Amino acid sequence: MQSDLSFRSPSEDDLDAITDLESVSFPSAWKREFFESEVNAAGRYNLVVEEPRGALVAYLFTMYYLDEMHVNKIAVDEDWKRFGIASTLMKKCFEFARANNLLTVSLEVRESNEAARALYGRLGFAEVYVRQRYYADGEAAVVMSCTVADASRTWDVGRET
Repeated sequence: MQSDLSFRSPSEDDLDAITDLESVSFPSAWKREFFESEVNAAGRYNLVVEEPRGALVAYLFTMYYLDEMHVNKIAVDEDWKRFGIASTLMKKCFEFARANNLLTVSLEVRESNEAARALYGRLGFAEVYVRQRYYADGEAAVVMSCTVADASRTWDVGRET
């Protein structure tokens, strides 16, 4: 099924679909203007995923500076979960990081989001600390981090197999 999907950089034409997916994916959703500012900003690695008919089913928004990358947003449409799309987006994130000599990738995840925390744990992320009252509704965020070298060993990122 993933072979039928296309991965590409987002454009302003994608903003409505991104915002729609964001609003059903997160209780404290980003506004359209936030994504709009991220689409063409410097120091960003962003992807959208389309199914064969052209509907947007997932996205990844990251920023990088010096030797660090931060995952700002990642979402997969409910109907497309459990097909490995989030893992593929993260793999592409680490491929980009390695190709650009970035050393670490970090992110925040809701403390209650056990599925996401488990996924990131399987991908090599470690829980570093908790940010209390991080989200607008007062929930804490777990900050997770992974070195690019560790991820490279896990996935053979950037290596021919």
